[in-house]
Amino acid sequence: MSDLVVHDVVIVGAGPVGLFLAIELETAGVKPLVLERLVEPDRGIKAAAIGAVGVEALERRGFARALDEEQVTMPMTKAARAGSGPVKKPGGHFSALFVIDQDLQRDPERHSRMVPQEALERILTARASELGIEIRRGVAVEGFEQDNDGVTVQTSAGPLSTKYLVGCDGGRSRVRKLAGFEFPGTDPTITGYQALAEFDAPEKLAKGWQRTPRGLITSIPGRVFTAEFDGPPPDRDAPITQAEVEASIQRVSGTDVKILSISKATRWTDNARQATTYRMGRVLLAGDAAHVHSPFGGQGLNLGLVDAANLGWKLAAAVKGRDHLLDSYTAERHSVGARVLENTRAQVALVRPDPLTSALRTIVSDLIKLPQGNRYIGEMLSGAGIRYDLGEDDPLVGTLAKDQLRTLADGSEERLYALMEKGGGVFLSPSERSLPQNVHHTHTKEGPSILVRPDGCIAWTDASSTSLDEALARWF
Repeated sequence: MSDLVVHDVVIVGAGPVGLFLAIELETAGVKPLVLERLVEPDRGIKAAAIGAVGVEALERRGFARALDEEQVTMPMTKAARAGSGPVKKPGGHFSALFVIDQDLQRDPERHSRMVPQEALERILTARASELGIEIRRGVAVEGFEQDNDGVTVQTSAGPLSTKYLVGCDGGRSRVRKLAGFEFPGTDPTITGYQALAEFDAPEKLAKGWQRTPRGLITSIPGRVFTAEFDGPPPDRDAPITQAEVEASIQRVSGTDVKILSISKATRWTDNARQATTYRMGRVLLAGDAAHVHSPFGGQGLNLGLVDAANLGWKLAAAVKGRDHLLDSYTAERHSVGARVLENTRAQVALVRPDPLTSALRTIVSDLIKLPQGNRYIGEMLSGAGIRYDLGEDDPLVGTLAKDQLRTLADGSEERLYALMEKGGGVFLSPSERSLPQNVHHTHTKEGPSILVRPDGCIAWTDASSTSLDEALARWF
């Protein structure tokens, strides 16, 4: 390590994953520094919603009201569901099959929120500012070296030192590449576009998701999404032109509709890759830096936020000298990311524009309409079905706790997430016992007794095969 001031944690990337990780660290009593190469936030087209467990991670830190204020009724959702029948709650879609019935889920209240990523970034930036978290914009990472004590980082603004470095810098992560993380996966097969545009004859574009012999298109007033299954773009980094977007729309839709003006546009593909580990010594990855996949099912933001929730408290413990928890980050989150890659690959396969795929879609749609199939797909897309392997037979242990109202010993009622806003673990039980300083004891009027980690994972219940003391020693 150099003689520079040593930061607790340096996070590279001020998107939602990097900002939320910084907030988690600050909540746990650790000072993060966030570096962002862009001078201003990226205003490109991004996620339109946050998945269920990502929402819950935010609500555990007191963001429920802010999310309420930003939630919108997305016209994309209304148009996409056209002809798909009534959907009472947002259940999402699987490969443009809008047959997920939220009312058939085990916990219908656990659903996505139509909060655009741009709004979420504003919310997180404001909270980071309130907490005094430093964000240095216009600073790019150029290299780094790590040793047993920390990481020395070379940046465009000069060197700095940190105990840990986390790459939250997106699918083309500079941190991942410099550290040498392996990033295997499958090559892209799609060239897709999203654009905010005005058309000469918008009525020529059918509303909702349409599979045509040439690809997939979704259109709502002012916005269009296309996918063509003819391989990746020849140059992903080339500036996007109005002419190429227009040509794609015309090919897929089979119309001669023309773009009058275009305000935003982005290319996308179905490149699906995942780092083999999320940690190399004192360098870690979270969000798209650790895994990339197609946007089908809208799972990327959800996945990244829960990465940050899982990592934050463990990394804070490591900064304070207890680094044994860090290995559980990859162990728990890698399999979740791998499953998202697999289901997005399956969604790409199911949307291909050929008669054989159409026949398969009919069968898959029928299976999803069955209650068990509906829950299986719904929980997979929302993340509500996540269960980390903590070596326990109790089916609750390892799951992410939903919000719940508990009656306290004095007869009052309190919600679990309200008890978790300040971080730390929570032990809900009518029993008296001593606990570590970072575990809050909430005396309930009656059982069951449960121990919840700071990331919302249930670590122990009174039905567990191991003792509470063992669980406390393992996690706290």
